[in-house]
Amino acid sequence: MFTRIGLLAARHARAVLVVTVVLLAGAAGFGFTAFGKLQTEGFTDPGAESTTADDLVDERFGGSADLVFLVDAGEAGVDDPAVAAAGEELTERLTDDPALDEVTSYFGTGAPPLRSDDGRYALIVAHLGSDESGDDGAVADLRNTYATDEGPIEVTLGGGAAVGLDIRDQVKADLALAEAIAVPLILILLLFAFGSLVAASLPLALGAMAVFGTFAALSVIGSLTDVSVFSINLTTALGLGLAVDYALLMVSRFREELAAGRDVTGAVVRTVETAGRTIAFSAATVAAALAVLLVFPLYFLRSFAYAGIAVVVIAMVSALLVLPALLAVMGPRVDKGRLPWARSRSTSTESTFWRRVAVAVTRRPVLTALPVVALLLLAAAPLLKVEFGTPDDRVLTTASDSRVVGDAMRESFPADDTRAIQVVTTPELSADAVDAYTGELSGLPGVTKVTATEGSDATLLLVRTDADPRSAEAQDLVGAIRDVEPPDGVTAMVGGEAARLVDSKEAIGSRLWFAAGAIAVIMIVLLFLFTGGILQPLRALLFNLFALSATLGLMVLVFQEGWFSSPLGFTPLPLDISMLVLLFCIAFGLSMDYEVFVVSRVKERHDAGAAPVPAVVDGLSHTGRIVTTAAILLAVNFFAFGTSGVSFIQMFGIGSGIAILIDATLVRGVLVPAGLALLGSAAWWAPRPLRRVYDRLGLREAPAEPAPVRSPENAR
Repeated sequence: MFTRIGLLAARHARAVLVVTVVLLAGAAGFGFTAFGKLQTEGFTDPGAESTTADDLVDERFGGSADLVFLVDAGEAGVDDPAVAAAGEELTERLTDDPALDEVTSYFGTGAPPLRSDDGRYALIVAHLGSDESGDDGAVADLRNTYATDEGPIEVTLGGGAAVGLDIRDQVKADLALAEAIAVPLILILLLFAFGSLVAASLPLALGAMAVFGTFAALSVIGSLTDVSVFSINLTTALGLGLAVDYALLMVSRFREELAAGRDVTGAVVRTVETAGRTIAFSAATVAAALAVLLVFPLYFLRSFAYAGIAVVVIAMVSALLVLPALLAVMGPRVDKGRLPWARSRSTSTESTFWRRVAVAVTRRPVLTALPVVALLLLAAAPLLKVEFGTPDDRVLTTASDSRVVGDAMRESFPADDTRAIQVVTTPELSADAVDAYTGELSGLPGVTKVTATEGSDATLLLVRTDADPRSAEAQDLVGAIRDVEPPDGVTAMVGGEAARLVDSKEAIGSRLWFAAGAIAVIMIVLLFLFTGGILQPLRALLFNLFALSATLGLMVLVFQEGWFSSPLGFTPLPLDISMLVLLFCIAFGLSMDYEVFVVSRVKERHDAGAAPVPAVVDGLSHTGRIVTTAAILLAVNFFAFGTSGVSFIQMFGIGSGIAILIDATLVRGVLVPAGLALLGSAAWWAPRPLRRVYDRLGLREAPAEPAPVRSPENAR
């Protein structure tokens, strides 16, 4: 199959490139429509009890306010006559605004819950009108119209709709900043890696195909189902990263084949047969790891599966078909614009440094591997005290308007109902039933007050507690409330922030073992078909588990415990369990990517008759430089998201970058050669029945010396 793909790309190179340019232009134009279709939510289970409770609150009680106007009166206080007059005028304007419904103001009601304890702040809450619901433009217009610091009051707009707007705007700004940082750095590093202007431009072309193609795919998917806006970050980081990985592997092999005396078409075909096979298998492992995210009901996670699978497949197709066509057209001119320091560099991919490392490790595999394992286990230790939460306005920087409002409400409005646990009963409770039910709920540990509100054939009970919604006390209280039997003939649904966290943890936790098992089985099968050995997949899974646990442990130290929070500019919080699962799947997929890069070359030498240790040394010496170069380039791309103004995007970027570097150095450089040296010939062993399976279905390397292929005139 790979021989046919290579021949197609070489013999019809110009046609392939023309079709590619047309498709790329269409994808780029259509892809940017995706941004208007993507959502900022998706962190809750749509089938959970808390989601049903939230829906009932919206349907039967008008829902929670979308917008909160925070009125800051300063030292004068909100009851100062001038402040009160300005507040009343603002209330009238908001009430008359057709974009708003159900405006409730302290200046109109005098309700104590809408006034801060110190009298500095007052609240005006409102719902977006039905025509404006979910419209970022309407929220931005309201902010531009009413958010002001003129006169005796300063008005800041917050609330759920404003948080969504701020996150979307921040993601767009982060994306531009991250790419502005990453692309020039990557281009400089590519120049050092390839040593030629033409060769260095190939990964960027490949990355453009992957990113714009995935944007177009997300636009289509976003028209059919909910897709998270954060999938854009994965698209850009992974698209450019995989493009660098694949281009490094393909161009390096192409140069080797040209240096070995093959003509251009023969070099292209052999490159696709060898490096192309590795890329196809590597892409399958990354896509499989991300596909597991589809088992979770939270569309935040599912969105990364959509984006990840699309970007991997497009990058793979581009690397297997478009890049060989480019190489066929350019031929030796791929090294045009060779930079001065690279003119004397050998075209061989062999690295003397990595050969020395491999020799040292394989001589004393236990002595070199044990310190690395100990270091990784030490880094993983903080996972023992991980805490989980759900995202709110605190994922934004303290300078964000919606974060300013959120902080003021948490600090100055202790009676804020948004932190209460909600219990919605259907049908409506009788007076006696309300008294009995609230009495039982009031007696639960941690409950400070229970109030009841009648709605449309339903009753809403607000269970107040001093516990933070993310705390273990609040989560335990949710369970205790659910254990209380409601009155006969009544259904009770428990919602609110604490209940959403409980249900999100259950939605992920109940499927986590299945997802982990699915990843393990898929990887064992794929790696067995790739290597023919049953111990190889088990070794790879064990080493990857060490590296990923270390990465997640470091994320606990940084983003939960607050290490480096000041220079990075985020607020330490309990970690979002969705982001941890996402980080695990991405890092696992990329680690298998590098696993395939290294093991493919080791297997090539093993199949050629080399003894176990020489095969390992030769394989690492030929792939070590490619893997570390690719890892550094990919890590730079992910680390650029450390500049984000959204804390869990920072965790995504920094965590992925750290995982990549750990894998490319400690795992691929030390643990893999040590493990293969200890296993020896057993690394390629399989029971006889499985050996027969491999003989029939295994993904073998192409013959070492394929039949010569004549180069047609139109191949260049």
